[in-house]
Amino acid sequence: MDPRISSWVFRFVLTLFIFFHPSSSSSQSLHPLIINSTIEFKNYTAISEFRVLNRRILDQCPDSNPYLQINVSSNSDLSDEEYVTVTVSGVLLPSDSDWVAMISPSNSDVSSCPFAAIKYQQTGDLSKLPLLCHYPVKAQYVSNDPNYLSCKKKECQKYDNGKCVVSTCSGSLSFHVINIRTDIEFVFFAGGFETPCILSRSVPLKFLNPEKPLYGHLSSVDSTGSSMRVTWVSGDKDPQQVQYGNGKSQTSQVTTFSQENMCSTSILPSPAIDFGWHDPGYIHSAVMNGLKPSSTFSYRYGSNSVGWSDKIQFKTPAAGGSEEVKFLAFGDMGKAPRDASVEHYIQPGSLSVMKAMGDEVASGDVDSIFHIGDISYATGFLVEWDFFLHLISPVASQVSYMTAIGNHERDYADSGSVYITPDSGGECGVPYETYFPMPVPAKDKPWYSIEQGPVHFTVISTEHDWSQNSEQYNWMNKDMASVDRSRTPWIVFSGHRPMYSTSNGISIIPSVDDQFVQAVEPLLLANKVDLALFGHVHNYERTCAVYQSQCKAIPKKDQNGIDTYDNTNYSAPVHAVIGMAGFSLDTFPSSADGWSLSRISKFGYVRVYATKQDLTFEYVNANTRKVEDSFRITKS
Repeated sequence: MDPRISSWVFRFVLTLFIFFHPSSSSSQSLHPLIINSTIEFKNYTAISEFRVLNRRILDQCPDSNPYLQINVSSNSDLSDEEYVTVTVSGVLLPSDSDWVAMISPSNSDVSSCPFAAIKYQQTGDLSKLPLLCHYPVKAQYVSNDPNYLSCKKKECQKYDNGKCVVSTCSGSLSFHVINIRTDIEFVFFAGGFETPCILSRSVPLKFLNPEKPLYGHLSSVDSTGSSMRVTWVSGDKDPQQVQYGNGKSQTSQVTTFSQENMCSTSILPSPAIDFGWHDPGYIHSAVMNGLKPSSTFSYRYGSNSVGWSDKIQFKTPAAGGSEEVKFLAFGDMGKAPRDASVEHYIQPGSLSVMKAMGDEVASGDVDSIFHIGDISYATGFLVEWDFFLHLISPVASQVSYMTAIGNHERDYADSGSVYITPDSGGECGVPYETYFPMPVPAKDKPWYSIEQGPVHFTVISTEHDWSQNSEQYNWMNKDMASVDRSRTPWIVFSGHRPMYSTSNGISIIPSVDDQFVQAVEPLLLANKVDLALFGHVHNYERTCAVYQSQCKAIPKKDQNGIDTYDNTNYSAPVHAVIGMAGFSLDTFPSSADGWSLSRISKFGYVRVYATKQDLTFEYVNANTRKVEDSFRITKS
């Protein structure tokens, strides 16, 4: 079977998608001035110095208010992270449709592009958003200030015979800002998100050090536990260093990506190429060698010319074949704003999940983390990778942060992905593979295996060809067949899309691909996989020991009342869907098949502790920190 679907099918499906999910904006609702301002360049080669595509001229609202101002509390260059207060003043008639956007870079074209709705929708985002020629990083309605519409903050602008004849109103908003290297500005709009026009712009704000090395995160490069990769982001193209241990150092390899590396189709530019582009700066990566497994070290990264990170303590994972390992796992996390802003594709549970895991990592009782697909949900809005990296940095800088690729990192038509949905927004795996270099065989072959403690992890891409006798299929079979079960008795298989889920998805894009199950599930049974972890569906679900939708074994309660699967006489894998780490949760139907033993629709993550005889699995509710489902797999 060739799972790729031709581009004409994509165009047909996309047409149906747009038909059933029409844009909330229409040119008929726009002010005539905005309609007349949409003069496009004859080609799309007008690239600014910040490499942002400017496609339309910029117009102001027809407003003659001489008192209007927008000011930002930060009077100096911005630090790497701060909250700034944006105040709009001199407003004659406050409206609930007034809003403020944070724009980067500051010279971006932010006039109205109502016909860009289809490009937003191709990422799966159907909410009402600012449809601008260049997407704002974040935005807030000024009515978030409760005193704005009521005009409790009045200022007299004009007196006549000692009497105030013109008074104006003001409102203030707090924005969380992180170092994204390019300068920013705040723009005051009227007309809401559907018919925006510009009232006023702040002065451009620069970051104190746009070349600062930031957002460092770790990953394992092999199964020894003696080498760790550090990856970080900087505005500096020159090689930097990681300094670690007692005087050791390594020089970074430097890479980046451009708009030309993003995907598109012949009929429609992708957000990644078009209005969602943001320069990623430079991604640095260096490997720390000569470490000891299951040990604590410190490191810092950067250079004397652009600055250094703080010194960070980190823990190396357990070496493959050693007695025990403890890891956390989840899928579909993304990020959420730390202020009252709206952003493209908010994952509301991500903050509580990361906070709970951060507390657990800080205790020193975690060896590594596995994030099973749908990583940042940037989906072509490239600046959101910075916000995701900022979110995970407190955790991912301290322990090995291993990832699998998901549909929102990879899928796009004519790109070589199995599925032709435009879920990556045109990223096609390029940012993901650049920010998260895993020990894969080659570029755009994001599958790998690694061993930690008594566990062999086989990590696949459900978005690349997995059909029988494909390259990845043969790799899976060879990898799992070659495991020395006396050394690593447990095989944990992971990929993004699940084989079992009672949440059905939608008819044209079901949660479970039967062809994937038919092709790959026999490999799990043949190689005696103990545990299979998947994301994609946004809830938690656990099965019996299942094969071909039939329970081959049912767990028994141990003396503590914990479900226990005895794999001494192996029967089939236990499957767990763990896509509940951030994205809005999926509900369950009222009934379920007999193979489904536990179903929870709450934000959380899983904690796994493995010895050579016992694998203990716990689902942790991120908000309460309570274990809401647990089981054991044992071997004698």
